[in-house]
Amino acid sequence: MQNNVNGLKIALHNLGCKVNSYELDVMSQKLKENGAEIVPFDEKADVYIINTCTVTNIADRKSRQMLHKAKKENPEATVVAVGCYVETGIDGVKKDECIDLAVGNNKKSEIVDILNEFMEAKNDSDDKTLNGSSIIDINNTHEYENMTLTHMPEHTRAYIKIQDGCNQFCSYCVIPYARGRVRSRAVVDILSEIKGLVAAGCKEVVLTGIHTSSYGVDFGEPQLISLVEQIGDIAGIERIRLSSLEPRIITKENAKRLAAIPKLCPHFHLSLQSGCDSVLKRMNRHYTSDDFKESVRILREVFDRPAITTDVIVGFPGETDEEFEECRKFVTDIDFYEMHVFKYSPRKGTVAAGMKEQLTDKEKTKRSEVLLHLTRKQSESYRNLFIGEKLSVLWEDEEEIKGRSYMIGHTDRYVRVAVSIDEKERYRAYSGEITTVTPSAFLNGDTLLI
Repeated sequence: MQNNVNGLKIALHNLGCKVNSYELDVMSQKLKENGAEIVPFDEKADVYIINTCTVTNIADRKSRQMLHKAKKENPEATVVAVGCYVETGIDGVKKDECIDLAVGNNKKSEIVDILNEFMEAKNDSDDKTLNGSSIIDINNTHEYENMTLTHMPEHTRAYIKIQDGCNQFCSYCVIPYARGRVRSRAVVDILSEIKGLVAAGCKEVVLTGIHTSSYGVDFGEPQLISLVEQIGDIAGIERIRLSSLEPRIITKENAKRLAAIPKLCPHFHLSLQSGCDSVLKRMNRHYTSDDFKESVRILREVFDRPAITTDVIVGFPGETDEEFEECRKFVTDIDFYEMHVFKYSPRKGTVAAGMKEQLTDKEKTKRSEVLLHLTRKQSESYRNLFIGEKLSVLWEDEEEIKGRSYMIGHTDRYVRVAVSIDEKERYRAYSGEITTVTPSAFLNGDTLLI
């Protein structure tokens, strides 16, 4: 087959989660290996690829905006929509004249062949847009689509996708319809990818997926803890970080097994969504607030000051003042390192979208501001615990803050640390390395200063 992407200028843009980010990195890698020149998204390109998101209405809107921005940047370019918005909004995608090609979630690894075939057909056709869009294999996600990253877009850590899909069907969430059911990646492929990245200089891996806690259920039983133990045996990896987990996976036995892995970062993102049991029930979450509290208690018993972060949705349909107050008291009592606060967004096709008593945006915003104020206070209090202590920091990037140059890194608990740096040679020497430092103060609200 003629290699039509060879020599093309291709711009890529990612929206959404870490899984999307990983998949876009693999697509970019494949395109470069086949001769494409990857250019910034705000430059004129021959092809624009937008890896879309559909987790909220805002994500849908941002996906459309980026697709339209690409066509406006170069009307003659091929604009490619890939991912979750394509899966759930196919009728709109077909009608959108800005989109030339739409690719489903399970075909991202074939982006080079798909583009080659499309460009050949486009060159042979009088209709340069093929009637607005060409749809490639939507909603056909039965097996795990194997993708392998061979280099790190970030020079310090790499995201490793270990599974796809979700079987939970929370009443507010459209992702199971966009990503399909749980499909786990083979252990041998995960270990092989990590070993290759270690050889390329990787120090830290972040295990990610659509529902990471479900890893292995399609093999017969959950296997996440076993997988982490095997990754911990890989020479050269210094840190293993987990992405979002369901609280039910944190049992005393599992916590002890994780704590026995020296390379595991004591940083746990437990998905909460609400601290009120009646709201959790309407959300179709499969745990209670007491279950969640017990998971946190176990982590704090087994680990030293673990960083515990979470997601909270405010303004879920029917959420009363009393229910929100119950949630506020709960998250205050748990005392998270950080909370990601989201205003509920109705998603067409979900159970929650048809529920009565939808709250106004004004009500949602008011509640969101309460929790955002709370999490700022809790976050600063947690970071303050580590002032004056010796910390291991993985140095990542140079950043200018208030006119001064700093090197920025993170501890194993994902506390951000900065050191003032004036000489490029020192930056080059430290970048990508882990060193022990002692912060003495705050640089700003979210960063400790050495």
